[in-house]
Amino acid sequence: MKNQTYRMTMLFDFYGEILTERQKEFFDLYYNEDLSLGEIAENSGITRQGVRDVIVRAEAAMQEIEDKTGLIRRFMQMQGKVSAIEEAAAEIRKLNYRQYENPELDRLATIISDNAAGLKE
Repeated sequence: MKNQTYRMTMLFDFYGEILTERQKEFFDLYYNEDLSLGEIAENSGITRQGVRDVIVRAEAAMQEIEDKTGLIRRFMQMQGKVSAIEEAAAEIRKLNYRQYENPELDRLATIISDNAAGLKE
């Protein structure tokens, strides 16, 4: 994946519900709100190391689930394939417009594009 923050936010999006409320809160503040460990510690009344431990445990729990299920990996692979399908449908539409002007080809390309877009939701 692109970088550590992106990877962690993807893990949180997919597996955040397995975390405790405290883990969710600290993880969200650190990765999504961009607060430092010190800022979170000060607001929570615990040590910086305590905040770090909570976040590291949350990361480990979510990574363990991903290692077992591969859900994010498969999702990312599917996104690439869906994009390729959308590009192919657009190319069919363009070729049809330039050479054939066949309404059935346009209709089928639209169906393909609409279904590919539905997979991205």
